[in-house]
This record gives sequence, structure tokens and C-alpha cells, in this order.
Amino acid sequence: MSIPARCAIVAAFTLSYGLAGAQTKWDMPTAYAATNFHTENIVEFAADVERATGGKLKIQVHANASLFKAPEIKRAVQGGQAQIGELLWVNYENENPLFGIDGVPFLATSYADSMKLWKASRKALEEQLAKQDLMVLFSVPWPPQGIYSKRPINSLADMKGLKWRAYSPATARIAELVGAQPITIQAAEVTQALATGAIDSMMTSGATGYDTKVYETVKNFYDTQAWLPKNAVIVNRKAFASLDSAAQSAVLKASAAAEARGWKVSEEKTNWYLDQLKKFGMNVAPPSPALQADLRKIGDAMLADWLKKAGGEGQAVVNAYRKM
Repeated sequence: MSIPARCAIVAAFTLSYGLAGAQTKWDMPTAYAATNFHTENIVEFAADVERATGGKLKIQVHANASLFKAPEIKRAVQGGQAQIGELLWVNYENENPLFGIDGVPFLATSYADSMKLWKASRKALEEQLAKQDLMVLFSVPWPPQGIYSKRPINSLADMKGLKWRAYSPATARIAELVGAQPITIQAAEVTQALATGAIDSMMTSGATGYDTKVYETVKNFYDTQAWLPKNAVIVNRKAFASLDSAAQSAVLKASAAAEARGWKVSEEKTNWYLDQLKKFGMNVAPPSPALQADLRKIGDAMLADWLKKAGGEGQAVVNAYRKM
């Protein structure tokens, strides 16, 4: 590489971290639609930061995987291609089992329990990110997960052979255990995948179902309330460290507000999403007792598997959670 080219790269890197110029600009990739409550909360967070810093720090939100696809966001922030971004913890369970703790079925099935799990696991998750030069700013849950299926499901046997959307190691493992075919599909691709028949079922929230207009092709939603996976907003530690102390405080204060606001909105909108699915003609119902019992057995098996992978650190988190 020529000396001028290297100088250009260094200059661009320096500017991106706000070491030159009156205004620092951060690019923030997210994976979900602009109308999704996570994205709306992040846009409000960005506005809070800009307002608190008097415009000195501007965070440009790039929604719906328009800048980076969901699996690419963490690496982009880690490598400085983006300074800040949103990820789904469970997508990174293969990287470290701790990232998948809130995707273990039936470990934490309510907002209250999900908050306890977050408090029990946050320190360990922060330590893992710190090793990768990343910081977590805040984390917000999705509504409880249920099963969408083009065909009725009354028992575990009815799930055999389903073309099942897998968005995480845990959802892929569920497919394997029930005899379905796991197919990796990101949120931004769900609508097309269902319309073309690439998938005919998935386990996700009412929010994702509504955002992706699942009701156009799927008529059944079983409200299993299996778990509440969380998104997290992460920041490159060097980018954060380059801010002056006032800007750092503004980011942390806005993060705390965004986390509290996000949890509140997520819980408030849970039933609204299900009502919208019903409004558009979907059959929204609890799972049959047999199906729920079988799914809980799968959850027990998956927790045991997760603890084997996570070792003493994972057991410590689960023990702390259960003592709360």
C-alpha cells in the first residue's frame, strides 16, 4: 500500500473516532425495521445523546440491516467499521455459551424473570465483551417467543418435517430435537422466505411476526412464552474512550434511560402485537397441554446441554438467577 493511501486510511479512521473536527459522527447499524420498537427506542437514544452533547456527538442509525446484516454487526463494531451497533445476544452462542443464556427455553419466561436473568448475567457478559474491545450500553428484551406454523400443531409429532427458521444456535437445536429442518433466515428476510416456501414455521416473538407480516402466509401462532431473548447495544471501547468525559456521561445516561424505556415498551406492546395478529386473521392460541409439556422437556434438556458448555461460569450465573 502506498504512503498516501495509508495516510488516507489513518485520516478516515481518526475522523470516525472524533479526534478531529467539531462534531463526532458514529454509524449505528441495526437489523430491524425502522418501525420496530427496538429501532424506535434506539432512534430516541441517539436523539438524547445528540441533544445532551449539544450536537457534538451524532449517532446515525441505519435500520433494517441496510448497513450490515445482523450477523455482521458485532464484528463491524469490533473492527471499527461502525462505532456502535445492535446485536441479538443469542446469535453469538457458538462464540461463547454465555451469549446464549437468555435463549434457553423456559429458563426465564416472564419479564420479571428475564430482568433477574439480565442482572445475574450482565457482569459476565460485559467481561466477555471487554476481551473483544467492546462495551455493552444497554439491553432490551423481545416479547415472549411462540411458534408460527402454516399447518396446525397439536403435538411434538406435528412438528416433524417442518421447514423451520433458525436465527440462533438455540432455535436450530430445537428444530433438530423435534425433527424439523433448520434453515438460517435473518429477520429482514423472513417475509420473502415465507412467501416463497423456503420456510413454513419459526419460533419468534409477536413483534417479529407483526413486523414481517407473517399473517399474509401463516395462520397459526402458538403462544408458548418459551423465552425472552434480548438485543444489546454495544460500542467500540476505543470510540467511547475518545469522547470527552461529558460526552461519555451523556452516552451512559441516555443508555440507562433507553434500557428502562425499552423494557417498559416491550412489555406494554406484547399483547398489542398478539391482538394485531388476530386482527389480520391469525389463530392465536396457547399450545395444547401435550405440546407445552413436551416443549418444557426440550427446555430442560437444552439447559443441561448449555450448562455443560458454559461450565462453572454458566452455573454461577444460573445459581445467582435462581437465588433472586
